[in-house]
Amino acid sequence: MTLTRRWYRRRKNVTVLSLLFLVLAMTLGPTPSSAAAGDWWIPTARPAPDSGIGVTGEPFTGTDSAGEVRGFVDAHNHLFSNEAFGGRLICGKVFSEAGVADALKDCPEHYPDGTLAVFDYITHGGDGRHDPVGWPTFKDWPAYDSMTHQADYYAWLERAWRGGQRVLVNDLVTNGVICSVYPFKDRSCDEMTSIRLQAKMTYRLQDYIDTMYGGAGKGWFRIVTDSAQAREVVKQGKLAVILGVETSEPFGCKQILDIPQCSKADIDKGLDELYGLGVRSMFLCHKFDNALCGVRFDSGSLGTAIDVGQFLSTGTFWQTEKCTGPQHDNPIGNASSGAAKDLPAGVAVPSYDSDAQCNKRGLTDLGEYAVHGMMKRKMMLEVDHMSVKAVGRVLDIFDAASYPGVISSHSWMDAGWTERVYSLGGFVAQYMHGSEGFAAEAKRTEALRDKYHVGYGFGTDFNGVGSHPAPRGADAPNKVTYPFRSVDGGSVVDRLTTGQRTFDFNTDGGAHVGMIPDWIEDIRKVGGQGVVDDLFRGAESYLDTLSATEQHQASVDLAKGRTAKASSSEWSLFTSYRPGRAVDGDGGTRWASDWSDDQWWQVDLGATNLVGRVTLDWERAYGKAYRIEVSTDGTNWRTVWSTTSGDGGLDTARFAGTPARYVRVQGLQRGTNWGYSLYDVGVHSA
Repeated sequence: MTLTRRWYRRRKNVTVLSLLFLVLAMTLGPTPSSAAAGDWWIPTARPAPDSGIGVTGEPFTGTDSAGEVRGFVDAHNHLFSNEAFGGRLICGKVFSEAGVADALKDCPEHYPDGTLAVFDYITHGGDGRHDPVGWPTFKDWPAYDSMTHQADYYAWLERAWRGGQRVLVNDLVTNGVICSVYPFKDRSCDEMTSIRLQAKMTYRLQDYIDTMYGGAGKGWFRIVTDSAQAREVVKQGKLAVILGVETSEPFGCKQILDIPQCSKADIDKGLDELYGLGVRSMFLCHKFDNALCGVRFDSGSLGTAIDVGQFLSTGTFWQTEKCTGPQHDNPIGNASSGAAKDLPAGVAVPSYDSDAQCNKRGLTDLGEYAVHGMMKRKMMLEVDHMSVKAVGRVLDIFDAASYPGVISSHSWMDAGWTERVYSLGGFVAQYMHGSEGFAAEAKRTEALRDKYHVGYGFGTDFNGVGSHPAPRGADAPNKVTYPFRSVDGGSVVDRLTTGQRTFDFNTDGGAHVGMIPDWIEDIRKVGGQGVVDDLFRGAESYLDTLSATEQHQASVDLAKGRTAKASSSEWSLFTSYRPGRAVDGDGGTRWASDWSDDQWWQVDLGATNLVGRVTLDWERAYGKAYRIEVSTDGTNWRTVWSTTSGDGGLDTARFAGTPARYVRVQGLQRGTNWGYSLYDVGVHSA
């Protein structure tokens, strides 16, 4: 979910004729399809009336000559956020047993002219006024800049699938604070309750579509829980749907005045429940700092509004510091926001230094526990929305374990992390920007994709209260010309008609999920076939990351519990900093040396092994310059890795497999005035 600012359009009032059409359209009944025998992609019965699809021809099936799946991946969508935030923030439904007129209607408070569409004008400016009538007139919505109306109606999603999409990540999303402060709601604000409901509704959508195709398992919308299932679905030409979670307080892990409101037991219970629901990817923090991690800020007046929300939820505002590396969080700025009036008397949003663009809050101890819990369950971690301090630690943890399950799904990660994500085997998708901007960014990172032989994805964030591509205009150069061929060449895509409205990308832009094929054609027109080809390889690359995550096996730590010794150990009256504390398996204990540069620590593995990786988890007293040495006899040493630019945190030294019984860390220069201090040293086979 990405909140972005865009001015709301002022529209005409609803007409009597529109209301008449709305009433007439309420009569429903399944209508037999005119599909020819063998047209597996056309349902045997579809509700009538309903939206058109605007795509003809058989969807492509099977894999390519190399055995790889083909197709686009939307790595970030929110099908059922109409069930979130108290149930009245996103108006309209993905489907309804009562039909399209019931599904595509506005929230009651938006009548008669949108005056009470509070969230619209708070987040996007303007006055929120609009014609609330949906089916069949759709005068004002769906629209690229109408953020609180349903954009994922099932028939529009069908058009995206028919146009070439083969993988969809449905992120179950909500925010308890937004729910609590929004005046219109008809259900609980508990985040996990909403997540459970959205998962249930996703399975109900699968059943709804199956019914049109003659029974269980026959529809094109298939929820999958592993990469093998996904590949089989795509091979059949259908849409593989993967569940994710994007919420601000997963498992109840909020913080109040920096005090965690959850435990490790809550995290384990929560992860087990989500995994049981079919969730395979998730965010650990979103918009508000929580007990697990700090967030990447929003900017401008929206950022100020979210900072207010954080204070109302946690009792603390965002806290910034100067960044220590090239990556940084979004600048907060000091823009005013009407949300400030909700603060208690005497409390004001702090002023932020423009030179301090990093969140002080990184990955907490509970957050690290959750990360390791996700690794244990072979889940993929979404790092968008995490502060750069938190992302850096996550990538260090994954690098130390050679864990590939990292996803950046909608351009909320600092671009400087992109190669690290690719090097781990992770996946990157870009937010659904306008075709010109999207193509430019795709070309900027093209060399990295070529280097790592990966495809590209997009994250639409539909129903996530984010902006979408504006129309380039009926007279724009290289505009979309209808009809056009799908990327595989097997289907013909024409304008989409829903009720009385016909959508044209040139004049409507990214109004809803059904415009994805048109948007991709627009990208081809302005950005070239190369960008589209990379997108068409996106499904394969996403499933590669999922498959590698499932197959990951934690390596054995050869040093754990072994005998260690050191040149010195700091003395303390209250605890021990002896060498063995760095290999005792307890991340809370550590070895610490005397306060001088020339210090060493070593471990006896008990037998000679082929060693190729050493991990070092530094305390604040870290080594700036040090080397890793190995020996088979404890006398003759060989340097296998060294650095002069250590920065603390979690370091991973990789080198060619070398026989070793003894491994030594030889300190050369301290990074602080203290000595060297290590929470943990891990030694792993090549």
